Amino acid sequence: MAFLFHKFQEFVKTLAKNSMLSKNPRQLQFEADINRLFLYTSYNRLGRNADEADVDEIIDMASKAPVADQQKQVQENIHLQIKSFCMSMDELLLPDVKKINEGIESSEQSNPAPRRSGLSFAIGRNTPSVKHHDVPETRPLERADVSQRLKDLIGYTLDIKPSQIPHKEAGQGLFLNGECDVGAVVAVYPGVIYSPAYYRYIPGYPRVNAQNSYLITRYDGTVINAQPWGSGGETRDFWDGLTVPEIRPNMQGGEKGPDRFWKLLSKPLDQRQLGNRGNILEGRNPLALAHFANHPAKDMAPNVMICPYDFPLTENEMRVYIPNVVFGDAEEVKMKRFGSFWFKLGGSRNGGSDIPVLKTLVLVATKALCDEEVLLNYRLSNSKRRPEWYTPVDEEEDRRRWS
Repeated sequence: MAFLFHKFQEFVKTLAKNSMLSKNPRQLQFEADINRLFLYTSYNRLGRNADEADVDEIIDMASKAPVADQQKQVQENIHLQIKSFCMSMDELLLPDVKKINEGIESSEQSNPAPRRSGLSFAIGRNTPSVKHHDVPETRPLERADVSQRLKDLIGYTLDIKPSQIPHKEAGQGLFLNGECDVGAVVAVYPGVIYSPAYYRYIPGYPRVNAQNSYLITRYDGTVINAQPWGSGGETRDFWDGLTVPEIRPNMQGGEKGPDRFWKLLSKPLDQRQLGNRGNILEGRNPLALAHFANHPAKDMAPNVMICPYDFPLTENEMRVYIPNVVFGDAEEVKMKRFGSFWFKLGGSRNGGSDIPVLKTLVLVATKALCDEEVLLNYRLSNSKRRPEWYTPVDEEEDRRRWS
């Protein structure tokens, strides 16, 4: 198995250097990332029983298949992992899934007004946000218990503890507790999702990152702000994306306490701008901690990479475990990027698909991990002043990413 993975990794390195992927630097880096993700997640899907012929077939597909096809395969690979994770969480938290479903059906039959289960959208456009009768009963487990039991089921979980990065600003780090294979979804990036049309509503705009290190951007311009999520909560409950959970000092450090959170979120926001009016989300989600991953120090290498994941909102039963809410209208405004600026073009779009999606991010393992700190290449722009602690992993990738 080690020989097969070595062969696999060598091809990943070769593919990443292929200058023929695209003429546009930013598009080139996007395609290189998709190629890597296709290889990693497909390799993971094969499982430990893969043979050399299977690996050769994946390599051949990565060399010949259009990037769009590889991107679709990556989405499918990630979705299968997320679905498996959600089933494990249901097994842990729902005392009797069949009984809950029967109760929901009975309630719907006795009430002619349409209602949605607590595992799907809890709040409709005209539904008041005060009462949430559809929150299903779950086992009274604390997050630590859920985390440990999840590890027993899938082989790993996540912990937050002092980082091993040797600089004073490292603070808390994200650690994988247990073992996972290459291509595994290690963590999910939580928070409020902003499309380019709603950048001005990000707290602190226009200098949104001045006091917020929990912002992350997808290639399509979607920004996710994990700061309001914090470290999650202790229950399955309604989250509107504005309420800031209690931040425990030992989780985030004294310099990032509640006072700073409330200050950053003090800008008045129109509640109607939350397109889905919030959702019932599972605060005890052990994997919703991707925003605590640190950038590797000098002579250290990242062991995960970012993967865009479009969660299909038709998967009602899984929605509670996706720790994100959308800011803005449910139907995305059509925008076009010119340099560092975004302009509204008129009309709207739905990502070229009839299925509504939630534009999220996950972290995918780029090697087998075992009881170690999760390290992510931040790829900070090399056209702006970087923090003193930042050591580029690959200057060329950073340049292409933000060109």
